[in-house]
Amino acid sequence: FSAEQEAQALRKAMKGFGTDEDAIIEILTKLNVSQRQQVLITYKSSIGRDLIDDLKSELSGNFERVIVGMMTPTTMYDVHELRRALKGAGTDEGCLIEILASRTNEEIRRINENYKLQYGHTLEEDIASDTSSMFRRVLVSLATGNRDEGMYVDDALAQQDAQCLYEAGEKKWGTDEVQFMAILCTRNRCHLLRVFDAYRGIADKDITDSIKSEMSGDLEDALLAVVKCMRNKPAYFAERLYKSMKGLGTDDNTLIRVMVSRSEIDMLDIRREFLTMYGKSLYSFIKGDCSGDYRKVLLRLCGG
Repeated sequence: FSAEQEAQALRKAMKGFGTDEDAIIEILTKLNVSQRQQVLITYKSSIGRDLIDDLKSELSGNFERVIVGMMTPTTMYDVHELRRALKGAGTDEGCLIEILASRTNEEIRRINENYKLQYGHTLEEDIASDTSSMFRRVLVSLATGNRDEGMYVDDALAQQDAQCLYEAGEKKWGTDEVQFMAILCTRNRCHLLRVFDAYRGIADKDITDSIKSEMSGDLEDALLAVVKCMRNKPAYFAERLYKSMKGLGTDDNTLIRVMVSRSEIDMLDIRREFLTMYGKSLYSFIKGDCSGDYRKVLLRLCGG
């Protein structure tokens, strides 16, 4: 890998009349995120121009968004997406839920740090001013990145948590959402998996079915996302991708974000889950749903 060579090749692809989109796709999809950062720096030092500015002036639409996303460091990409979700006209709740429910404590810590540096106020302040009631509390809880990340399971406590969830929901008239939040947003993954098993024994139904019948709207979506991420994160992302493409029209925000942000983390697992869940490959789904350079670059991120 030579950052100098790649930088020169990118410049060549954009210089003069017309842009060689295929070359840009070829160069950027074969590099990983840290190599792309090196190219960014080298481009500035050896060519004296800003690579992202050049890309933005040469490309457009969803294709441009994917390429710029790929050129953005992982944490900053999450930061920009959260900001977009909070500050546009209307809130993109799906984006807030997806990022906050699926990132690790360490990732959340870096997001909070960079968000504050970038915008001068905290992510929590923006969430608080843009969302309300119980949904706000769940997002704030997830945004503190304070989940137990150990592996220890206390059987008695798991049984007690399951009973607690049952009594907070199915068993009573009305729902005690705070109990759901306290358990689902703080306990470690192994412990929660045990709680979900115990819950099925007590309530005779899956925790996700109870959440669906007890809650609604954004709060329901947020708690379901937490449960799904605990059980099987790649399957959660596979479902996000499927829903972004199925039916009429495409939810490009979600499609781009998941493809860009997971491409180097668990894309192979996501592809495998997608195939298992929907009987079609993610590749064929993208191929049928998108077109042009946008499709080309997503297929490269998907791989295989």
